[in-house]
Amino acid sequence: MRFLAVPQLTLRRLNAVFSAGSVRRFGRMRLVQFCHKVAEGIVRVGVEQDEGQGIVDLKAFDPSMPSTMREFLELGPKGMDCAKRALSSGQNVLPRSDIRLLSPVTNPEKVVCVGMNYKDHCLEQNAPIPKEPIIFSKFPCSITGPNDDIILPDESQEVDWEVELAFVIGRKGKHIKEEEALSYIAGFTVANDVSARDWQMKRNGKQWLLGKTFDTFCPLGPALVTTDSLKDVHKLGIRCFVNGATVQESNTNQMIFQTEKVVAWVSQFVTLYPGDVFLTGTPPGVGVFRNPPVFLKPISSELIPKRIVEIFLLRRKEMSWSVRLMRSDRYATQSCNGEIFYID
Repeated sequence: MRFLAVPQLTLRRLNAVFSAGSVRRFGRMRLVQFCHKVAEGIVRVGVEQDEGQGIVDLKAFDPSMPSTMREFLELGPKGMDCAKRALSSGQNVLPRSDIRLLSPVTNPEKVVCVGMNYKDHCLEQNAPIPKEPIIFSKFPCSITGPNDDIILPDESQEVDWEVELAFVIGRKGKHIKEEEALSYIAGFTVANDVSARDWQMKRNGKQWLLGKTFDTFCPLGPALVTTDSLKDVHKLGIRCFVNGATVQESNTNQMIFQTEKVVAWVSQFVTLYPGDVFLTGTPPGVGVFRNPPVFLKPISSELIPKRIVEIFLLRRKEMSWSVRLMRSDRYATQSCNGEIFYID
Protein backbone atom coordinates (compact mmCIF):
# COMPACT_ATOMS: atom_id res chain seq x y z
CA MET A 1 0.00 0.00 0.00
CA ARG A 2 1.33 3.41 -0.97
CA PHE A 3 0.97 6.58 1.10
CA LEU A 4 1.98 10.03 -0.05
CA ALA A 5 4.33 11.94 2.21
CA VAL A 6 2.36 13.55 5.01
CA PRO A 7 3.82 17.07 4.58
CA GLN A 8 2.35 17.22 1.07
CA LEU A 9 -0.91 15.43 1.82
CA THR A 10 -3.46 15.80 4.54
CA LEU A 11 -5.41 12.67 5.35
CA ARG A 12 -8.81 13.83 4.17
CA ARG A 13 -10.88 10.73 4.54
CA LEU A 14 -11.07 8.15 7.31
CA ASN A 15 -13.61 5.39 6.67
CA ALA A 16 -14.12 2.54 9.09
CA VAL A 17 -16.46 -0.22 8.05
CA PHE A 18 -17.82 -3.00 10.20
CA SER A 19 -19.62 -5.87 8.46
CA ALA A 20 -21.41 -8.82 9.92
CA GLY A 21 -24.14 -11.38 9.48
CA SER A 22 -27.78 -11.16 10.39
CA VAL A 23 -29.45 -9.33 13.23
CA ARG A 24 -32.66 -10.18 15.02
CA ARG A 25 -35.55 -8.33 13.45
CA PHE A 26 -37.70 -8.33 16.57
CA GLY A 27 -37.21 -5.39 18.86
CA ARG A 28 -34.17 -3.89 17.19
CA MET A 29 -33.84 -0.19 17.86
CA ARG A 30 -31.42 2.62 17.20
CA LEU A 31 -31.58 5.12 20.05
CA VAL A 32 -30.22 8.62 19.53
CA GLN A 33 -29.69 11.79 21.49
CA PHE A 34 -30.43 15.01 19.64
CA CYS A 35 -31.46 18.63 19.86
CA HIS A 36 -33.76 20.69 17.67
CA LYS A 37 -31.90 23.10 15.45
CA VAL A 38 -34.23 25.88 16.57
CA ALA A 39 -33.62 25.03 20.26
CA GLU A 40 -29.96 24.03 20.50
CA GLY A 41 -29.86 23.88 24.29
CA ILE A 42 -32.73 21.41 24.64
CA VAL A 43 -31.59 17.77 24.56
CA ARG A 44 -33.95 14.95 23.62
CA VAL A 45 -33.83 11.16 23.32
CA GLY A 46 -35.24 9.61 20.18
CA VAL A 47 -35.59 6.43 18.15
CA GLU A 48 -34.48 6.32 14.54
CA GLN A 49 -36.84 5.04 11.91
CA ASP A 50 -35.59 3.15 8.86
CA GLU A 51 -33.35 4.54 6.13
CA GLY A 52 -34.17 8.05 5.02
CA GLN A 53 -36.90 8.51 7.60
CA GLY A 54 -37.09 10.61 10.73
CA ILE A 55 -36.52 10.54 14.47
CA VAL A 56 -39.29 9.78 16.95
CA ASP A 57 -39.11 12.25 19.85
CA LEU A 58 -39.72 10.18 23.01
CA LYS A 59 -40.56 13.12 25.24
CA ALA A 60 -43.13 14.37 22.74
CA PHE A 61 -44.63 10.88 22.65
CA ASP A 62 -44.60 10.56 26.45
CA PRO A 63 -43.90 13.72 28.49
CA SER A 64 -42.80 11.59 31.45
CA MET A 65 -39.72 10.47 29.53
CA PRO A 66 -36.43 12.16 30.52
CA SER A 67 -34.45 14.40 28.21
CA THR A 68 -31.05 12.68 28.23
CA MET A 69 -29.90 9.19 27.30
CA ARG A 70 -28.26 8.61 30.65
CA GLU A 71 -31.54 9.35 32.48
CA PHE A 72 -33.44 7.27 29.92
CA LEU A 73 -31.22 4.25 30.54
CA GLU A 74 -31.71 4.62 34.28
CA LEU A 75 -35.42 3.85 33.68
CA GLY A 76 -34.51 0.34 32.58
CA PRO A 77 -37.27 -1.73 30.91
CA LYS A 78 -39.81 1.08 31.35
CA GLY A 79 -37.80 3.33 29.05
CA MET A 80 -37.16 0.64 26.45
CA ASP A 81 -40.84 -0.33 26.38
CA CYS A 82 -41.79 3.29 25.81
CA ALA A 83 -39.27 3.55 22.97
CA LYS A 84 -40.73 0.48 21.28
CA ARG A 85 -44.27 1.86 21.58
CA ALA A 86 -43.18 5.21 20.26
CA LEU A 87 -41.45 3.64 17.27
CA SER A 88 -44.50 1.51 16.48
CA SER A 89 -46.88 4.45 16.78
CA GLY A 90 -45.38 6.40 13.90
CA GLN A 91 -46.18 9.60 15.80
CA ASN A 92 -44.06 12.57 16.88
CA VAL A 93 -41.63 12.04 14.03
CA LEU A 94 -39.09 14.77 13.29
CA PRO A 95 -37.36 15.05 9.91
CA ARG A 96 -33.60 14.72 10.07
CA SER A 97 -33.23 18.19 8.61
CA ASP A 98 -34.81 19.65 11.78
CA ILE A 99 -32.43 18.06 14.28
CA ARG A 100 -28.75 17.89 15.18
CA LEU A 101 -27.49 14.51 16.33
CA LEU A 102 -25.46 14.47 19.53
CA SER A 103 -23.33 11.67 20.91
CA PRO A 104 -25.68 8.82 21.96
CA VAL A 105 -24.48 9.41 25.53
CA THR A 106 -23.16 12.63 27.01
CA ASN A 107 -21.63 13.18 30.45
CA PRO A 108 -21.21 9.51 31.39
CA GLU A 109 -19.66 8.83 34.76
CA LYS A 110 -16.96 6.71 33.11
CA VAL A 111 -15.35 6.14 29.72
CA VAL A 112 -13.56 2.78 30.03
CA CYS A 113 -11.16 1.63 27.31
CA VAL A 114 -9.45 -1.69 26.65
CA GLY A 115 -5.92 -1.59 25.23
CA MET A 116 -4.18 -4.26 23.17
CA ASN A 117 -7.41 -6.23 22.81
CA TYR A 118 -7.01 -7.60 19.27
CA LYS A 119 -4.65 -10.52 18.69
CA ASP A 120 -3.62 -9.20 15.28
CA HIS A 121 -3.03 -5.70 16.71
CA CYS A 122 -0.59 -7.24 19.20
CA LEU A 123 1.16 -9.09 16.39
CA GLU A 124 1.69 -5.95 14.30
CA GLN A 125 3.72 -4.38 17.12
CA ASN A 126 5.44 -7.59 18.25
CA ALA A 127 3.77 -7.32 21.64
CA PRO A 128 2.83 -10.31 23.81
CA ILE A 129 -0.84 -11.26 24.12
CA PRO A 130 -2.08 -9.77 27.42
CA LYS A 131 -2.91 -12.21 30.20
CA GLU A 132 -5.61 -9.92 31.58
CA PRO A 133 -7.46 -6.87 30.22
CA ILE A 134 -5.41 -3.68 29.97
CA ILE A 135 -7.74 -0.94 31.16
CA PHE A 136 -7.33 2.81 30.72
CA SER A 137 -9.78 5.68 30.45
CA LYS A 138 -10.72 8.85 28.68
CA PHE A 139 -12.31 11.78 30.46
CA PRO A 140 -16.00 12.27 29.61
CA CYS A 141 -15.16 15.69 28.12
CA SER A 142 -13.36 13.86 25.29
CA ILE A 143 -16.70 12.67 23.91
CA THR A 144 -17.99 14.49 20.86
CA GLY A 145 -20.94 13.82 18.59
CA PRO A 146 -21.22 12.62 15.00
CA ASN A 147 -21.67 16.13 13.63
CA ASP A 148 -19.18 17.90 15.89
CA ASP A 149 -15.61 18.93 15.21
CA ILE A 150 -12.61 16.96 16.39
CA ILE A 151 -10.02 19.51 17.44
CA LEU A 152 -6.43 18.78 16.49
CA PRO A 153 -4.43 20.27 19.40
CA ASP A 154 -1.32 22.39 18.91
CA GLU A 155 0.30 20.34 21.69
CA SER A 156 0.50 17.18 19.57
CA GLN A 157 2.07 16.44 16.18
CA GLU A 158 1.19 12.73 16.13
CA VAL A 159 -2.60 12.35 16.17
CA ASP A 160 -3.72 8.87 15.12
CA TRP A 161 -6.98 7.01 14.38
CA GLU A 162 -8.39 3.95 16.17
CA VAL A 163 -11.83 2.79 15.09
CA GLU A 164 -13.52 0.67 17.74
CA LEU A 165 -16.74 -1.06 18.63
CA ALA A 166 -18.18 0.55 21.75
CA PHE A 167 -20.97 -0.31 24.14
CA VAL A 168 -22.97 1.48 26.82
CA ILE A 169 -23.98 0.12 30.21
CA GLY A 170 -27.73 -0.04 30.81
CA ARG A 171 -28.04 -0.85 34.50
CA LYS A 172 -26.08 -0.59 37.73
CA GLY A 173 -23.83 -3.49 38.68
CA LYS A 174 -20.83 -4.57 40.73
CA HIS A 175 -19.03 -7.93 40.67
CA ILE A 176 -21.03 -8.89 37.60
CA LYS A 177 -20.82 -12.52 36.53
CA GLU A 178 -19.48 -13.07 33.04
CA GLU A 179 -22.50 -15.16 32.02
CA GLU A 180 -24.83 -12.30 33.03
CA ALA A 181 -22.78 -9.44 31.60
CA LEU A 182 -24.74 -8.91 28.36
CA SER A 183 -27.87 -8.15 30.36
CA TYR A 184 -26.06 -5.10 31.77
CA ILE A 185 -25.38 -3.65 28.30
CA ALA A 186 -27.96 -1.32 26.77
CA GLY A 187 -26.48 -1.32 23.27
CA PHE A 188 -23.55 -0.90 20.93
CA THR A 189 -22.22 1.94 18.83
CA VAL A 190 -19.04 2.98 17.03
CA ALA A 191 -16.23 5.10 18.45
CA ASN A 192 -12.88 6.52 17.40
CA ASP A 193 -10.22 6.34 20.10
CA VAL A 194 -8.33 9.35 18.74
CA SER A 195 -4.80 9.19 20.16
CA ALA A 196 -1.93 11.65 20.45
CA ARG A 197 0.92 9.14 20.11
CA ASP A 198 3.65 11.54 21.19
CA TRP A 199 1.92 12.04 24.55
CA GLN A 200 0.93 8.39 24.82
CA MET A 201 4.30 6.84 24.01
CA LYS A 202 7.01 9.43 24.66
CA ARG A 203 5.88 11.93 27.29
CA ASN A 204 4.30 12.07 30.75
CA GLY A 205 6.05 8.88 31.83
CA LYS A 206 4.49 7.03 28.89
CA GLN A 207 1.18 6.86 30.69
CA TRP A 208 -1.68 6.65 28.21
CA LEU A 209 -4.24 8.98 29.77
CA LEU A 210 -3.17 12.40 28.47
CA GLY A 211 -2.54 11.15 24.94
CA LYS A 212 -6.01 9.65 24.82
CA THR A 213 -8.14 12.32 26.42
CA PHE A 214 -7.71 15.66 24.69
CA ASP A 215 -11.06 17.41 24.23
CA THR A 216 -13.05 15.85 21.35
CA PHE A 217 -10.81 12.74 21.24
CA CYS A 218 -13.75 10.33 21.59
CA PRO A 219 -16.18 10.70 18.67
CA LEU A 220 -19.16 8.49 19.45
CA GLY A 221 -22.29 7.54 17.57
CA PRO A 222 -24.45 8.38 15.88
CA ALA A 223 -26.80 5.80 17.48
CA LEU A 224 -26.97 3.24 20.24
CA VAL A 225 -28.10 -0.04 18.66
CA THR A 226 -29.83 -2.09 21.34
CA THR A 227 -28.18 -5.33 22.44
CA ASP A 228 -31.18 -7.47 21.52
CA SER A 229 -30.74 -6.28 17.93
CA LEU A 230 -27.46 -8.14 17.54
CA LYS A 231 -27.08 -11.88 16.95
CA ASP A 232 -23.38 -12.08 17.82
CA VAL A 233 -21.32 -8.97 18.45
CA HIS A 234 -18.14 -11.06 18.29
CA LYS A 235 -18.60 -11.92 14.64
CA LEU A 236 -18.39 -8.45 13.13
CA GLY A 237 -15.99 -7.68 10.34
CA ILE A 238 -14.07 -4.45 10.89
CA ARG A 239 -12.35 -2.43 8.19
CA CYS A 240 -10.80 1.00 8.08
CA PHE A 241 -9.98 3.03 4.98
CA VAL A 242 -7.78 6.12 4.77
CA ASN A 243 -7.89 8.04 1.49
CA GLY A 244 -9.71 5.09 -0.04
CA ALA A 245 -6.97 2.59 0.90
CA THR A 246 -7.63 -0.20 3.41
CA VAL A 247 -5.55 0.39 6.53
CA GLN A 248 -7.41 -1.69 9.11
CA GLU A 249 -9.16 -4.97 8.40
CA SER A 250 -10.05 -7.60 10.95
CA ASN A 251 -12.97 -9.15 12.81
CA THR A 252 -14.25 -8.79 16.34
CA ASN A 253 -13.56 -12.50 16.75
CA GLN A 254 -9.95 -11.35 17.14
CA MET A 255 -10.81 -9.76 20.48
CA ILE A 256 -8.69 -11.28 23.23
CA PHE A 257 -11.17 -10.34 25.95
CA GLN A 258 -14.74 -10.34 24.71
CA THR A 259 -17.48 -8.02 25.86
CA GLU A 260 -18.72 -10.19 28.74
CA LYS A 261 -15.21 -10.68 30.09
CA VAL A 262 -14.51 -6.94 30.00
CA VAL A 263 -17.71 -6.09 31.90
CA ALA A 264 -17.04 -8.73 34.55
CA TRP A 265 -13.40 -7.72 34.91
CA VAL A 266 -13.96 -3.97 35.29
CA SER A 267 -16.91 -4.46 37.66
CA GLN A 268 -14.54 -6.09 40.16
CA PHE A 269 -12.97 -2.69 40.73
CA VAL A 270 -15.73 -0.13 40.18
CA THR A 271 -19.50 -0.03 40.17
CA LEU A 272 -20.90 0.33 36.68
CA TYR A 273 -23.74 2.77 36.10
CA PRO A 274 -26.20 3.39 33.26
CA GLY A 275 -24.53 5.50 30.61
CA ASP A 276 -20.98 4.30 31.27
CA VAL A 277 -19.18 3.98 27.92
CA PHE A 278 -16.77 1.15 27.01
CA LEU A 279 -14.40 1.11 24.01
CA THR A 280 -13.34 -2.43 23.19
CA GLY A 281 -10.03 -1.98 21.37
CA THR A 282 -8.83 -1.47 17.82
CA PRO A 283 -7.53 -3.82 15.10
CA PRO A 284 -4.14 -3.47 13.37
CA GLY A 285 -3.38 -0.74 10.86
CA VAL A 286 -3.10 2.38 13.00
CA GLY A 287 -0.78 5.09 11.75
CA VAL A 288 1.91 4.89 14.41
CA PHE A 289 2.99 1.37 13.42
CA ARG A 290 3.30 2.09 9.70
CA ASN A 291 6.71 2.47 8.12
CA PRO A 292 7.07 5.39 8.07
CA PRO A 293 4.37 6.37 10.59
CA VAL A 294 1.37 8.29 9.23
CA PHE A 295 -0.53 10.84 11.31
CA LEU A 296 -3.42 13.23 10.78
CA LYS A 297 -2.10 16.71 10.01
CA PRO A 298 -3.64 20.19 9.67
CA ILE A 299 -4.15 21.76 6.27
CA SER A 300 -4.03 25.35 5.08
CA SER A 301 -7.48 26.87 4.67
CA GLU A 302 -6.08 28.85 1.75
CA LEU A 303 -5.52 25.64 -0.18
CA ILE A 304 -8.41 23.41 0.87
CA PRO A 305 -11.15 25.14 2.87
CA LYS A 306 -12.92 21.93 3.92
CA ARG A 307 -11.81 18.46 4.84
CA ILE A 308 -14.02 15.47 5.61
CA VAL A 309 -13.09 12.61 7.91
CA GLU A 310 -15.60 9.77 7.70
CA ILE A 311 -16.15 6.68 9.81
CA PHE A 312 -18.65 4.04 8.71
CA LEU A 313 -19.89 0.98 10.55
CA LEU A 314 -21.57 -1.46 8.16
CA ARG A 315 -23.32 -4.71 8.99
CA ARG A 316 -23.60 -6.77 5.79
CA LYS A 317 -27.10 -6.91 4.22
CA GLU A 318 -28.86 -6.06 7.44
CA MET A 319 -27.72 -2.91 9.15
CA SER A 320 -25.41 0.00 8.53
CA TRP A 321 -24.22 2.58 11.02
CA SER A 322 -22.65 5.65 9.49
CA VAL A 323 -21.05 8.66 11.09
CA ARG A 324 -18.92 11.38 9.59
CA LEU A 325 -16.41 12.86 11.98
CA MET A 326 -14.86 16.26 11.42
CA ARG A 327 -11.63 17.71 12.67
CA SER A 328 -11.01 21.43 13.09
CA ASP A 329 -7.95 23.39 14.11
CA ARG A 330 -6.39 26.79 13.63
CA TYR A 331 -5.76 26.03 9.95
CA ALA A 332 -9.04 24.52 8.81
CA THR A 333 -12.63 23.85 9.82
CA GLN A 334 -14.75 20.98 8.56
CA SER A 335 -18.47 20.23 8.60
CA CYS A 336 -20.16 16.84 8.72
CA ASN A 337 -23.34 14.83 8.98
CA GLY A 338 -24.20 11.32 10.11
CA GLU A 339 -26.85 8.67 9.65
CA ILE A 340 -27.74 5.07 10.45
CA PHE A 341 -29.71 2.92 8.05
CA TYR A 342 -30.63 -0.63 7.16
CA ILE A 343 -29.56 -2.41 4.00
CA ASP A 344 -32.13 -5.10 3.22
